[in-house]
Amino acid sequence: MGCSERSKAAVLLGVSLLILAELAAGRFVVEKNSLRVISPESIKGNHDSAIGNFGIPQYGGSMSGTVLYPKDNKKGCKNFDDFGISFKAKAGALPNFVLVDRGDCFFALKVWNAQNAGAAAVLVADNLDEALITMDTPEESGASAKYIANITIPSALIDKSFGEKLKKAVTDGEMVNVNLDWREAVPHPDDRVEYELWTNSNDECGVKCDMLMNFLKDFKGAAQVLEKGGYTQFTPHYITWYCPQAFTVSKQCKSQCLNHGRYCAPDPEEDFSSGYDGKDVVLENLRQLCVFRVANETQKPWVWWDYVTDFQIRCPMKEKKYNKDCAEGVIKSLGLDLKKIEKCMGDPDADVENPVLKEEQDAQIGKGTRGDVTILPTLVVNSHQYRGKLEKGSVLKAICAGFEETTEPSVCLSGDVETNECLDNNGGCWEDKTTNITACKDTFRGRVCECPVLNGVQFKGDGYRSCVASGPGRCKISNGGCWHETKDGITFSACVDNEEGKCQCPPGFKGDDGAKSCEDIDECKEKKACQCPDCSCKNTWGSYECTCGGDLLYIRDHDTCISKRASEVKSAWTAVWIILLGLGMAAGGAYLVYKHRLRSYMDSEIRAIMAQYMPLDSQNEVQNHVNDERA
Repeated sequence: MGCSERSKAAVLLGVSLLILAELAAGRFVVEKNSLRVISPESIKGNHDSAIGNFGIPQYGGSMSGTVLYPKDNKKGCKNFDDFGISFKAKAGALPNFVLVDRGDCFFALKVWNAQNAGAAAVLVADNLDEALITMDTPEESGASAKYIANITIPSALIDKSFGEKLKKAVTDGEMVNVNLDWREAVPHPDDRVEYELWTNSNDECGVKCDMLMNFLKDFKGAAQVLEKGGYTQFTPHYITWYCPQAFTVSKQCKSQCLNHGRYCAPDPEEDFSSGYDGKDVVLENLRQLCVFRVANETQKPWVWWDYVTDFQIRCPMKEKKYNKDCAEGVIKSLGLDLKKIEKCMGDPDADVENPVLKEEQDAQIGKGTRGDVTILPTLVVNSHQYRGKLEKGSVLKAICAGFEETTEPSVCLSGDVETNECLDNNGGCWEDKTTNITACKDTFRGRVCECPVLNGVQFKGDGYRSCVASGPGRCKISNGGCWHETKDGITFSACVDNEEGKCQCPPGFKGDDGAKSCEDIDECKEKKACQCPDCSCKNTWGSYECTCGGDLLYIRDHDTCISKRASEVKSAWTAVWIILLGLGMAAGGAYLVYKHRLRSYMDSEIRAIMAQYMPLDSQNEVQNHVNDERA
C-alpha cells in the first residue's frame, strides 16, 4: 500500500471513529450551579448557569461579588491592559465578577484575560437563544496550553436573555451584586461518596495526557486515605470505540483494535506506520482495569493508584518501555496476583466479546443524572460530572461537597493529607530485609522509590528493583552488593572500596563483573604459577600450594626452588655475624667503663697534689685522703 493509500485509510478510519463517538454521545448533561442576584430589585432572584470545564469552581462553597461589564473589549478576546482596564477590587470591597459576551475566541481565553486583569470570576453571556451548554477547553495547541493550566478562577455561562438584563442594569449605573453557589452542584445523599474517573494509559497525547498523569500522582495520597477510611468508593473507567464492520479486516483496524475490531483506541502518535499502536493502549487499559478488579477482591482497591502511577514512571512510551514485561514488573513489585490479572484480561485476539471491555462500553452511555462520557479525562462525583480544572485541591473540594453535612471525614476539614505508604508492602520499592534498608520514602503526595544514603554511603539504582552501595565505605554495607563467600573460615569478597563502586573479583578468582559470582582460578591447571621444573602444584580455594622435591625449598616470589643446604649455610653465617656483632658491642661497653674509672682516679690524684700548695675549701677532705695513703 502506497503512502497516499495509507493516508486515505488512516483518515477514513479516524473519521469513522469520530462518527461513532458522536453517535454514542446521545445525551450530554450540563452541570449547573445557582446564580442568585441580590440587587437591583428589578432582576433579583435565582438563575441557572453552566459551570465552565476549566478553572477552579468552589465546590461546596459560594462567593459573592459585583458584576462589571467593560466598555471596551466586551468579548474579552484581547488583553484588558491594552485598554487600560483593571478589575481589581479595592480594599474592603466585594470582589469583581466580569461579564463578557460570547463569540470571536475561546471561552478559556476570555476567562484568562479577565483573570489577568484582576477578575474574581467570569460570567459569559450567550449570544444565541438556546439551552445552556458547557464551556469546554479548546483543542490543545501550543498557545492555549500556556494559559489553560493556569486559570484559577471559576466561570459560568448564562443564557442570552438573562445576560441582556445584567448588561442593561450595569449600563444604567445600577450596582449589580450576585452570589455564585456551588453547594448543591454535587448531591450529598449519605456519608459515602461514589466517584469515578474516566482515564487512559496513553501518556503521549499531549497537554491533556500530561495534566491527567500529574493529577494521578498528586491526588493518589488523598484518594487512598479516603478509600482506606471507607469514606469513598472509587471506580476507574476507560473509553473504547469499535471499528466499523467494513474495516475490521483492514491493517489499520487490526493495529488499533482488540478482539477483531470490537475495542479500539486512536493511534498514540497518530502514525500507523511507526511507534505504538492503538491496540497497545487498549491492552494496557484492560490490564489496569483488571489490576483494579483483582486489588478490589483483596479488599485493597487503592492499590490501583499505586499501579497506574508506578507504570507511568517506570514504563513511559518515550523510553520504549510501554510493554507487557514492564507492566508485569510493576505488578510483581506491588504483590498482586499476576495469574489472576492475566485470567481477567482473557484473550485479546479471540473473535469474541471481552466481558471487562464490553462492560466499559456499556458504562459510557449516560444514566440518570450523568450524561454520556465522550471526553477524556472525565470525573463523575455522585453521578454528576465534575467541571473545572483537574487538580488535587479542586477535585478534593468536589468530593468533600458530596458528603452529607457533618459526615465529612477529617481530610475535608484539614489543609493537608498524609499517609505513610511505605508501611504497606514497602510501597513496591526495593528493600534489603537483612540490613533493614529501603528505598521507599514517604512524602506528602504519596511515596517515591529513591535509593537511600546510609552512614554517608550513597546507594545507586532505579529504586524499584535494585539499589547498590557506591563510593568509599560501601563494602561495610551488605558487602557493597558484590559477591562474597566463606569457606573453611576464609572469606573472599569482590567489593573494592573506592569511588567507582565497581565489583572486581579478588586475586585468585575470575568472573565477568564480580557482582554475581566469582570462580576460583586453578593456577596449576592454567599454568599461572608453580611452573619451575622441580615444583609440584596443588590448587586451593583462592590460592595454591607449591612444593619442591628432595632437599629443595620453594621461593614463591621468584617461582623457583633452591637447595636447603645453601639456605642452611647462609643461615649459619648469619648466626656467626650476629655473635661477632654482639661481642664487639660488649667489648666497646667494657672499654667505656674502664676509661671512666681511670679518669676519675687521675682527677682525685691531681686534686690532692694541688691541695698541698693551694688551700681549697675541701682541704680537710684532701688531708684525710693523704693520711689514709700514708697509713
